[in-house]
Amino acid sequence: MTDRKLFDTVLIANRGEIACRVIRTCRRLGIRTVAVFSEADADAQHVRLADVAYPIGGPRPQDSYLRGDAILEVANQSGAQAIHPGYGFLSENADFADAVEAAGLAFIGPRAASMRKMGSKAGAKDLMHAAGVPVVPGYTGADQSPDVLAREAARIGFPMMIKAAHGGGGKGMRIVRALDEFMASLESCQREAKNAFGRDRVLLERYIGHPRHIEIQVFGDTHGHAIHLNERECSAQRRYQKVLEESPSPLLTPELRKQMGDAAVAAARAIDYVNAGTVEFIVESDGDGKPTGFYFMEINTRLQVEHPVTEMVTGLDLVEWQLRVAAGEPLPLAQDAIRQDGHAIEVRLYAEDPEAGFLPGSGKLERLRLPAQDAHVRIDSGVVAGDTVTIFYDPMIAKLIVHDADRPSALARLREALAQCEIAGPKSNIEFLERLARHPAITGGTIDTAYLDRHLDEFLPAPELDRTALAAAAIAQLLAQEQAARDAAAASTDPTSPWAIADGWRLGHAGKRDLAFLHRGERVLLAAHGSGGDYRLEHDGATMEVTGARLADGALSARFDGDGRRFLVDFDPHRTVVHDGARRLRLAPVAVYRPEAAADTAGGHRVTAPMPGRVVVVKAKPGADVRAGEEVVVIEAMKMELSLKAPRDGRIAEVRATAGEFVDADAVLVTLEA
Repeated sequence: MTDRKLFDTVLIANRGEIACRVIRTCRRLGIRTVAVFSEADADAQHVRLADVAYPIGGPRPQDSYLRGDAILEVANQSGAQAIHPGYGFLSENADFADAVEAAGLAFIGPRAASMRKMGSKAGAKDLMHAAGVPVVPGYTGADQSPDVLAREAARIGFPMMIKAAHGGGGKGMRIVRALDEFMASLESCQREAKNAFGRDRVLLERYIGHPRHIEIQVFGDTHGHAIHLNERECSAQRRYQKVLEESPSPLLTPELRKQMGDAAVAAARAIDYVNAGTVEFIVESDGDGKPTGFYFMEINTRLQVEHPVTEMVTGLDLVEWQLRVAAGEPLPLAQDAIRQDGHAIEVRLYAEDPEAGFLPGSGKLERLRLPAQDAHVRIDSGVVAGDTVTIFYDPMIAKLIVHDADRPSALARLREALAQCEIAGPKSNIEFLERLARHPAITGGTIDTAYLDRHLDEFLPAPELDRTALAAAAIAQLLAQEQAARDAAAASTDPTSPWAIADGWRLGHAGKRDLAFLHRGERVLLAAHGSGGDYRLEHDGATMEVTGARLADGALSARFDGDGRRFLVDFDPHRTVVHDGARRLRLAPVAVYRPEAAADTAGGHRVTAPMPGRVVVVKAKPGADVRAGEEVVVIEAMKMELSLKAPRDGRIAEVRATAGEFVDADAVLVTLEA
């Protein structure tokens, strides 16, 4: 690699963790950075990290990050020589890439012509088939009439898939298992594709049983070179959204790895690919989980969210490679120089509620504790504690990437790192990820892309209260109260006063302290006798003896009914979290003698917005009869559609929602007659 400065100034046309990621690489290379931001991101971390940042519009993506004209105006104003599009937004927009080059700037990504060839999944499949790359049987025709699509679906057979021809990320994708389901699925898929990508064209293809998702990182330069940087497996998915990514894949044999790598390079050469891209394949397996064949799915013409996995096993900085290739340099390494060292795994921490259908969340990050970074653990994040997860963009909080010598060691690193994470404010998917990292389908390397959707209950937290974990939470509170009393006494005029001891002692009976917590909305009451690390706890008619309790360095150690246990502890006046190394228990301390007000469950006659969003479709009509579970309103929030359904049989009394309007969380959209 050369040592010359690649560009003087680079503008990052994106936000969040990818913008921060690019800024850090540019800073290491001595490149000045320019950020752009929406009204919702005025205090965002990428704005604070960049050398200079410019506002470009309102909070909605179409009013800011999707405004290519505003971004180019900032580039001209700031003297930028190149634009890095990150991923999402304009990263795969060929018109934007053309406009960047027409303005005399370097687009840090593939050529617009290559994007256009891959912009349509249908055209891409035809092109790959001609290049000798295996493709899934299906229909990619231009005739999109419902009758033709239904006829082709019947020809392909069921189960089959409908996919948006433009776009990705699982948007506009449906599995159809019978012909009588086809039309409803087609309508929903086309609507979602239109909202997400501006076009509603679809393609049909055979649904592969027990599919595994393997993607190959490719790189091309302007000197005619194209190579691959090995594979990532992304088979752990929920509704086509990747949940866990790893490299190398536990599925591939050396022979299949070479075949797929060669096919990926052939795919890149077929479209004269330049810069970073990902060729995605679906691998069909037999009943024993052995691969029987692979098929081309698509090429993502950008850097992908899971690129750190490749960086960890190759030791390369892919953003630096992007910058060098965009500056006209040849690829830094040849194919035979690409190494694959150890095993890397990535998971994404999201503000979402897995127990409520992974409903995206929003709000202030009151607490954000992430593990320290070192040679084995990497954190890519665009937020810090105190920042707000907004409703306008993807609710990802951070990417957690781990690396070790082999897969079992990397999984152990992942579990340890997740145990050190804590998020307070919006709900998060941490407990879901912890169960995922211990599940036999993951540890055994057998999970397929549909497993999570088939067996989701296996990955959700157990609703029952763990008795020992509850005792640990109570002991942590008691020890903290005692230490606070000692600190207050030491600072008082009478530090030896017996009234300063927080042991609950009262004249006439032994010391007793009551504690109360909220767990999943239910009050949990405990009585504690003792102090100084030795206690008898009473809860729900049962007792537990706790002895030798010590709280130090964020961990509680004690003997619970004689058995020694250790818990990680994280607490403040509003919450107590204990973790035994495998599971966590999160409680909210509340006043013992003041029952908390019960939440308004909205009865059974209202349909409310579960979170802020935009109303997409209103199907309810005043006076119409509906059945329980019937869809009445569809809202869009955080780049996904949410179907809101009638809570019971009844008649619509009032419709307060209008398509296109923004609504707040808990806004009443439809009411039923009492």
